[in-house]
Amino acid sequence: MSPAERRAGLSLAAIFALRMLGLFLILPVFAVHAHGMPGGDNTAMVGMAIGAYGLTQAFLQIPFGAASDRFGRKPVIVVGLLLFVIGSVVAAMAQDVQTVVVGRVLQGAGAISAAVTALAADLTRDQHRTKVMAMIGSSIGLVFAVSMVAAPLLYAVIGMSGLFWLTAALAVGAIFTIVFIVPAAPPVPRAVGRFSEVLANGQLMRLNFGVFALHLMQTAMWVLVPAGLVAAGLPIAEHWKVYLPAVLLSFVVMVPAIIVAEKRGKMKPIFNAAIGLLLVVQIGLYVEGSAGMWPLAILLTLFFVAFNVLEATQPSWISKIAPAHAKGTALGVYNTLQSVGLFVGGALGGWLAQHVGPGAVSLLGCGLAVAWLILASGMAPPPARRVAAAA
Repeated sequence: MSPAERRAGLSLAAIFALRMLGLFLILPVFAVHAHGMPGGDNTAMVGMAIGAYGLTQAFLQIPFGAASDRFGRKPVIVVGLLLFVIGSVVAAMAQDVQTVVVGRVLQGAGAISAAVTALAADLTRDQHRTKVMAMIGSSIGLVFAVSMVAAPLLYAVIGMSGLFWLTAALAVGAIFTIVFIVPAAPPVPRAVGRFSEVLANGQLMRLNFGVFALHLMQTAMWVLVPAGLVAAGLPIAEHWKVYLPAVLLSFVVMVPAIIVAEKRGKMKPIFNAAIGLLLVVQIGLYVEGSAGMWPLAILLTLFFVAFNVLEATQPSWISKIAPAHAKGTALGVYNTLQSVGLFVGGALGGWLAQHVGPGAVSLLGCGLAVAWLILASGMAPPPARRVAAAA
């Protein structure tokens, strides 16, 4: 990659990671903290405070993606980050759970994932795009692991209000990054992509189903995994000892896989293999999920390998096959279904675990993985060097 492409990838991954940090940092601590706040005895309201972020993300990804097609990527990203800052400040100053919900809604209103991903596609050549998407996609897994480790420690020092003030400050840093560090974006067509073009494209919709299934499985798994680790004898404060090595080892495997996918034109086989690995993980969780810490640690490592490969390849694939004037719109639909998957995974996973049993959650994951593998098997490989040829 050129220096400009490396700078674009690293800086955009940092922006993406800072926003995801705002989601993940409260997960290990907010439910406990909320008991000391007015309204904290309402479990549904506490759940809304956690999930409202993803819900508003789902509603606004498409408008923000389409706006980035019309007005340019950077202005839309700055507006979204400003909304995130405002929401963080509201949550930091909240005296009750209901106000935290308002802050989380405002945080989620800064739905810039599609615009960031589209900007990454604009700033990279086709042959290097998956590497940049790998930087962005992998930042999600890394930030999740870091959050599991850092959140309890930070909460003990600065409290819940301090966590929200910290996310506000990091978002201000992200604004500085997008304005002064991310390379200048090339002009985009001044037209809004039609949704009909995206919704009628079978290839795009298969990828959209994939990101929905992937993130549904991700959040549904975490209905079961923490309890499984506790049952295996690992206190929750020490879960990072499993999460962090799993994520780091997954990077070691992911990097060669991405290189093979790009340099040897093996995108589709690598993609399908990652989906197959997800199926193996879900079967393993159903059969061995409560067998002990080591089976869970191995399955989590395999999950993060598949997750990181798919997080890198899917948006790259979409950017290659979406019409140039509808790239932001296509990625908006993609990121909407990603957010819906996050929300549905937690809600449906919790309902199944409570009313049917933990095994039902893994069986749901198996069914989604099988359906996705069938859909992906019928996809055509992404075109080679489409953007470069057009240039």
